[in-house]
This record gives sequence, structure tokens and C-alpha cells, in this order.
Amino acid sequence: MKRLLLFVLTVPTFNSVYAQGIYDVSKIPADLTKNASVVIRNEQQTYEVKSPGSASLDYKTAMTILNKNGEDASIMREFYDKFSSVSSLKATLYDGSGNKIKDYKSSDFKDRSAVSDGSIYEDSRIKYLEFLHTSYPYTIEFSYSVSYNGVRSYPMWYPASSWGHSIEQSKFTFIIPETMTFKYLKSKGLATDSLKTKGKTEYNWSCKNISALEYEPMSTGLRNVLPWVTVAPNQFEYDNAKANIENWKNLGTFMQDLSKGLQVLPEATKAKVQAIIKDAKTPEEKIKLLYKFLQANTRYVSVQLGIGGYRPIAAEKVANVSYGDCKALSNYMKAMLEEAGIKSHLVVIGNDMPSLNKNFASMNQANHMILCLPLQKDTTWLECTSQYVPAGYIGYNNSDRTVLLVTDEGGRLAQTPVYKPADNYQKRITKVMLSEDGNADISIDSKYAYAQFESNLGMLLKDPTEQRKTVLNSLSIPNMEISNLSYSQPDKNSAVLDEKIGLKSSQLLTKGADKLFLTLNLLNRQDGVVTPIENRKTYFAVDYSFNDEDEIIYILPKGYKVEFIPKDITIESEFGKYTAKFASKENTIVYTRTKTMTNKKYPPEKYNEFVSFYKKIYQADKQKGILAKID
Repeated sequence: MKRLLLFVLTVPTFNSVYAQGIYDVSKIPADLTKNASVVIRNEQQTYEVKSPGSASLDYKTAMTILNKNGEDASIMREFYDKFSSVSSLKATLYDGSGNKIKDYKSSDFKDRSAVSDGSIYEDSRIKYLEFLHTSYPYTIEFSYSVSYNGVRSYPMWYPASSWGHSIEQSKFTFIIPETMTFKYLKSKGLATDSLKTKGKTEYNWSCKNISALEYEPMSTGLRNVLPWVTVAPNQFEYDNAKANIENWKNLGTFMQDLSKGLQVLPEATKAKVQAIIKDAKTPEEKIKLLYKFLQANTRYVSVQLGIGGYRPIAAEKVANVSYGDCKALSNYMKAMLEEAGIKSHLVVIGNDMPSLNKNFASMNQANHMILCLPLQKDTTWLECTSQYVPAGYIGYNNSDRTVLLVTDEGGRLAQTPVYKPADNYQKRITKVMLSEDGNADISIDSKYAYAQFESNLGMLLKDPTEQRKTVLNSLSIPNMEISNLSYSQPDKNSAVLDEKIGLKSSQLLTKGADKLFLTLNLLNRQDGVVTPIENRKTYFAVDYSFNDEDEIIYILPKGYKVEFIPKDITIESEFGKYTAKFASKENTIVYTRTKTMTNKKYPPEKYNEFVSFYKKIYQADKQKGILAKID
């Protein structure tokens, strides 16, 4: 599904009050420059709904760029397509004292296609202006208007959605006819003002003097601390399509109507489906066979034109051209399953986005489409855009999401599978043959599953030279030389990747008098020490739940014995669990490490407890064994 890109770059009316010098940086309150790279001086966004299918937007903004870190904000950009037009473009550049440097003409604004990655064609375009000023600080001021002759969603107000952005003042005005309804969500504590005039209702939200936030690691976003408003239509008209989307059931009905009649396959494809499944004995076998056929015979290519951003390309066309976007490929797979006698539902989902809000139906909470197969004993989910993942694995950016099933009865909310730590595993066995001079022959055999399979899948697709470069950069083994390296997916029906590495090192052992010292965790150490943050503001989480298991078998140098190995270590908290076990027998040391983490979302006040947990792991991963010569 077409990703909806909404860039809110807005500001208030510029009148005679904003004379030369008003943007003098020295006039910015000190609290707003602390940790800031950009200060939003004064902005206003006014969006007026005229009818279900028409609206207008006025943007006005002035922002001061304090340093190079704020340079990305110095580009004015606005997207449009055949259902919208951008006009009244104005811009001015000021120096740090607020003196005008330059007024920009209409001809200074550039216009180009805005085809996104993965699309072969879209009707989106962009108007933009790069100020290209490098003497900091400076202030940019710009404004423009947009007219819409087709409406599918309303804009969001999020005046400071980035780290290092502070707000002097910002205002969002939303105007709608009294005869129309809409819905909105807003940040906690933000006041809503409204008034009725001449058959319209005007809503206003504003904020002032909001300090910039310094970057916080592992953050899940800024929405819990910064002001925002999301508005959405209950009815809309766009590209000759009309819909009532007051709730998810209605939105699902709209999506179902868009896809009606598009699951018809050519006779040759029907025959191919029957030939593929003729020996399959169960629905699960049929699904795997048809999914492999889909992967081997189609590729992902996106074409987004008008309502085509929501309507799938007909299955018949996909069969003929062998490509399509997420909607087209999911619909094609649905058609083949239908031919095989297996029922399925198209699924509207936000890939790498939050779950759909169960009580707030809108078009812009999703950007993707997958497939759901409600089988008798279980439910199978299919990600139809990947040529590499096995049937049933939909990726960690699609997992544990509230999604919308598109059914004959309308939309129905459902939950995608949750991948637990035990699913997203890394299991590694390493053998290290040590010699007295510090040289070592090392063999590493690793298995990566589910999310860790997905994270490492790129290695399978790289050429051998790039694979070697990546391994050399990722392992911290001193004086490493790779002798052999391979990646494989032994079972195409399983999301498990095998990695085999053979290498040599000349510096694993450190000498001290007549002793040899060995850091026992060779491969999977906790990186660095996480820094505590006082008065953290945002929630945090790890990327995904996982379970790592490492076993390293050290074969001692001839003439040496184990003099010391550490005691077993267990570190456990609400964030996860870590164990390290140390054993010696005859001429070997066996080191076993496990680390289990969950991607639960934690409140900011828990962060320093998390830091403490990671510090303990960091120290545990540095444990050494001591070898001594045999008398």
C-alpha cells in the first residue's frame, strides 16, 4: 500500500510585526537553544475542508538553523499529484542578526518527480527549495498553499518531530463544515479550542516555548513528550471513489469493494496451479508450493496512481507481467489459493509502523498489504513481496501488530503473530585450537532464526568478496585471517540461516610472566557501556526479542593446564536474562553464554535500571581464564 508521506512545515501569518531584525538569534530564549540545532520561531498550518473531496492548506513557517546538525530542516518541500496543486510559493533568507539576505522567486523553486524507492511509476511530484546557506546561524522563512480536488486523509500536526528541534510558537487550525464529521487524536494535556461561524467549525491547537530534546538511545519515539494532533475524515472522495470510514468495518468494506473482481486468473495459470498442487495432501503443503511458485515467478515493482495506491492490480495482469506491488502480489496469491480451494483475506498493515489504533479508523496508519489464511487448525500469514523468506514468516516489522482483515463482511481487526525470544534465536558453536605462541585456528558454526535470520539475510545475497569484508568489519578478533566462509539456507521452508566461518588469529592469548590470559567470550560481547541519562523523557525498547546461545570450546596449548576459570554468572532483571558458565576438563575450557531479551516498551524512568543491567553484562563478558605451564 502506498506509504503516505506528510511533511508538516508550517508557520503563522507574517505581518508588519516581523520586520527586519525580528529573527535575531540573540532574541531566542536560552532554554530554546539548549541542545537545539533548529528553533521553530513561528509557524502556522491552516487546513480547511470544503467538502468530502476538496480542501485547502496554507503553510507558513520561519525556523532558525543554529548549526550543521539542523541542515536537513533547511529544505522546503511539499508533495503533490494530479489531485492537488501547490501555489503562492514564497521564501526569504536571513542572517544570524535577522537581516534579510535574499528573497526567492518562483523560478527558484524546483519541481521534480517524487517516485519512491521500489516504484516503477507514481504520479507524485515535489516542489522544493534548498537554501544552501552555510554560515550559521541563519533563519529561513517560507510559505505556500495547496489545493486538493481529492481527499483521502487529513494532515497531521507535529511541529517538532525530531531530536534537537525546539518550538518558540506553533499553531494548527482545522476548519470543517458543520454538516461534516471527523475525528481526531491529540497528545496528552494539549488544549483544544473550537468555535462555530458561518456554517463551519474551527478547531485550534497551539504550543509555545518547548525546549529541544537531546538524542536518547533506543527511543521508541517523541510522541509521549511533544505536542501533536492527528485528524482523519469519516467520509472522503478521491479519484472517483467515495467511502465512509467512521470505523474499521467500513474501511474494510471500502477496501473489499476496491478488490472485487480482481482475483480472476488466466486459464493457463489455473492449470499451472492445479499441476503444482496435484500431489499435495494438505492445505499447508499447497500453500508452501504455491508460495514458492509466487517467489520464483514474480518480483516486487510498485506503480502508484490515484486510487491505485489502494486498489490491487488484477491477478490476470500480474500473471502476464510477473510483477506487482504488495497489494498486487498479495491479491495474486489470494487468487491462486482460491483456485486451490483455500480461503484467504487481504490484510492492511503498517510495516515498521505502530499497530492500527483500534478506536480510530484512518487511511494513513498503514503502508503495506500481506495475506491471512484462516486454516482449520491454525492461521497462516504470508508476506508476498519477499523472494527469500519462507511461507509463514512475515518479518519482525510486521509481527505483533493490530491489522485489518479485508473480508466479505467488511473490515475485521486481528493480531499478527508474536515472535518470542526463542523464535528469534542465534545458536553458535565455536571451536578454538590454541598454540603456545598465541596463534589459534577457529571454526564458527552459527544458526540465525526468524528476526536474526532476517537481519543476516543480506549476507546470503552478497558476493564472496563483500561477505568477507563484512565479517572482517563485524568480528573483533585480533589479527584475523579468514580461511573459509559460507552462508546457506538449508531448508527453504524454514527461516533459518547457516553461517560457517574458518579463520586464524595470532593474538588470542596475552602473556604475563609464565601465565597465559584468555578472554573467554570471543565473539558476542556486549558493546561498550551504555551511558545513564538523568531525567530521560522518552520510552525505550530493543529492536526485537531474541535469544543468543554461544558455546566456545577452547583446546589448550600443549604443555599448559587451566589454573583459573571464573565462577558461573547469572544476571536477571525485568529486561532479560544473561548466563555465563565456565567448565574445564582435561585439556579444554568450555564457555557457554546465553542472553535473552524482550522488546517490551519501558517507561523512561526505567532506563537507568536498564543501563545497570547492561553494565553487568559488559563486565561479565570480559571474564578471563588463566593458563599455566604443566610442571
